[in-house]
Amino acid sequence: MSGRLIFRSAVLFVSLVALGVLLKTTDLGALFDAAWIDADIKGQGTTGKALFVAAGAAFVAIGLPRQAVAFLGGYAFGLVEGSILASVALAFGCAMAFIYARFIGREWVTRRISERMRRIDAFLANNTFAMTLLIRFLPVGNNLMVNLTAGVSGAGALAFIGGSALGYIPQTVIFALVGSGIDIDPVFRIGLAVVLFAVSGAMGVFLYRRHRRGHRLDQELEREIGVDDDRTTESAAPPVTDR
Repeated sequence: MSGRLIFRSAVLFVSLVALGVLLKTTDLGALFDAAWIDADIKGQGTTGKALFVAAGAAFVAIGLPRQAVAFLGGYAFGLVEGSILASVALAFGCAMAFIYARFIGREWVTRRISERMRRIDAFLANNTFAMTLLIRFLPVGNNLMVNLTAGVSGAGALAFIGGSALGYIPQTVIFALVGSGIDIDPVFRIGLAVVLFAVSGAMGVFLYRRHRRGHRLDQELEREIGVDDDRTTESAAPPVTDR
């Protein structure tokens, strides 16, 4: 993986750990807890869980980081329950953006990202479920852009949303582990999350390189993960319009 990817991953981890420290130790954290986490989520039973899922889905649907939803799930509910609730929220958020693009905002989305739409359409065409998994396993990428472009492409809704929901799980568990580590054994849990994120990211890049079937998803993304110069695979690819 490239140095740029490693740097971005490190910034993401440090940012979320810093958020956790703020939540626990500063006036900002006290205000945030009182306003939402402690007052409306923690200890509120089914109502708090439903609110978390709804807020998390909306959060993801408008393009904010899905890793933050997983982090807050782990912070509010612990590793196991937080991972499950965050996964549900991410799946709903993905579906919301996809459905918006397909049935409501197709013209608006197509007008702005028509060239990228053709690239993703070609990438997902043969096996939408499997190719979506490849995208979601990658440690970087624009989640909202993928959701919107898939919505206006020929991708099947169930295959895309199902592949996304399954592909989200590794990073969801990892970042829920980071969130849960703010309260319980922070050094071990955050350290373990760093190792797991590095391993899962390397596996995602490996699977992408091996199984993308000659298609180029995004030049900038591939440059970050170190496959931009993969000439052998690229030479087998059908022509695709560049951005």
